[in-house]
Amino acid sequence: MSELHDLTLLEQAAAIRAGAVSPVDLVDHYLSRIEALNDTVGAFVTVTGDRARDAAKRAADAITAGEELPPLHGVPTAIKDLNLTAGVPTRFGTAAWDGIDSGIDAEVVTKMTGAGLISLGKTNTPEFGLPCYTEPDIAPPARTPWDLARSAGGSSGGAAAATAAGLVPAAQGSDGGGSIRIPASVCGLVGLKPTRGRVSNAPISAEISGLATNGPLTRTVRDSAALLDAMSGPAASDWLWPPPPPTTFLAACDEPVSPMRIGRYRTPVVGDQQPHPDCVAAYEAASSLLEQLGHTVVDHVPTFGPDLVPAFEVIWSAEFLMLPIGPEEEPKTRPLTRWIRDRGRGVSGQEVFAALGALRQAARVEIAASRQYDAVLTPTLASPPLAVGALRNDDDPAADFEAQKQFTPYTAPYNMSGQPAISLPLHWNDAGLPIGIQLVGRPCEEVTLLRLAAQLETAAPWSGRKPACW
Repeated sequence: MSELHDLTLLEQAAAIRAGAVSPVDLVDHYLSRIEALNDTVGAFVTVTGDRARDAAKRAADAITAGEELPPLHGVPTAIKDLNLTAGVPTRFGTAAWDGIDSGIDAEVVTKMTGAGLISLGKTNTPEFGLPCYTEPDIAPPARTPWDLARSAGGSSGGAAAATAAGLVPAAQGSDGGGSIRIPASVCGLVGLKPTRGRVSNAPISAEISGLATNGPLTRTVRDSAALLDAMSGPAASDWLWPPPPPTTFLAACDEPVSPMRIGRYRTPVVGDQQPHPDCVAAYEAASSLLEQLGHTVVDHVPTFGPDLVPAFEVIWSAEFLMLPIGPEEEPKTRPLTRWIRDRGRGVSGQEVFAALGALRQAARVEIAASRQYDAVLTPTLASPPLAVGALRNDDDPAADFEAQKQFTPYTAPYNMSGQPAISLPLHWNDAGLPIGIQLVGRPCEEVTLLRLAAQLETAAPWSGRKPACW
C-alpha cells in the first residue's frame, strides 16, 4: 500500500487485526490529512483530535491485552453534526444556537462506537439539515473533491466530502429527502438510505413522518454493508422495528446473484425538469450493464403523482416548525429556514394528518405496483454536480426551494415510501465529474439491493478513481 487512506474501511479493520497497522497510526494519519485539507473541502465543523487519540490508545491497549475485538475495531470515522455526541458540541449547522452537549449519544453513535469505530469529529451540514447543499453560516461550504468549485451536496455534504477526500474511510450520514444519496452522487461515493426503522433515530426523534433515517457513506459497496451492520438495530425505546435481515449485510455482498427483474424510469417524480444528458447517459449505461449481467430491464411507470409534492412540503414545513427555536433566536437562522417555518405556521393539524395519510397511501400503491421488480433503477439526480451557491438564494427562499426540487426529483419519493435506496458512482462525465445512479429495493430488502450493487461494482469498479487532492 502507498498510503494508509488508500485502504478501505474493511481493509483497515483487517490490517488492525493482523497487526499491520495500529489504531494510533490511522488516527494520526487522518488527523494530519484533516489539518491539511479540511479548509479546502469544508468537511468538518468540529475536529476532536484529543478524544480520537485517547480512543485510539485504548483500542491499541485492547489489542495488546488480547481482548475480543468488535468488527471495526480502531477504524476512524466521523459523525454528522445533527447527531448528538456526549462530550462534543453539536451545532446543527446554525448560528442561532451555541453548540449543544446534552451529555448523551444518539443511538447510531452508540452502535458505531460499540462496533469499534473512532470518531474524528462532527461533519459539516446545512442549517438543521434542511437544504440539499451544505453552505451553513457557521462553516465554509462543503465541496466535492472532484471539482472544488462545486458543491458536495447535502445535507450530508461534510460526511461525503470527508470520505471522498480521504479524511476518513467512511462516515455516517442521514437522509430525509435524499441527503445521503445526493452527496454520494456528486462526490463519487456509495450512499445507502436504509429501510425505514432499520437504523434507530433514538433518543430525540419522534419519527412522526418516518421520512428521515441514518445510513452510510463509503467508497465501496462492501464498506457500506459493513457500516450498515454496525449501525442497524432498534433501540429499546423504538416503536418501529423492521425484521432482521436473513444474513449480515456484508455477507450478502459475497452471495451469488440470480437473474433479477429491474424496473426503470427517468421521468421526474418531483418537479418538471428533464434530466441532464450526462445523467441520462449514466442511467442508460447502468441499464445496459444490468442486461449484460443477465438481468431483465423493463420500463416502469411510477404511480407517484404531482399531488404528493405539496403533501411532502406540508409535512416538511410542519416538522421544521417543531424545532425549539425561540423568538430571539429566529432572526439568527437562515432565510430558507425562516421561510419554511413560516409555511409551517400556516398549516393546520388537519392538513398535516391529511398530508401524512396521502403520503402513506401513495407509498402503499407504489410499493404494490413495483413489487414485481427486484429493484428499480433511476438517475440519482437530474444534473451533474452544481457550483457552490448555484441553488442557494437568500433573497428568494421560495426560488431556492424550487431549484432544489428540480435538482433532486428522484430521491424524496423513497423517503415517503420508506424503501431502501442506494446511489452508486457508476459513471463519470467528460469533465471528470461523478454521476450517480439510484437503485431502489423492496421494503426491508437491503440484502437484495447490496447483492446487486456489489455485482455492479465488480463488473464496473470505480475504486481506482481518485480526486486530485487524494
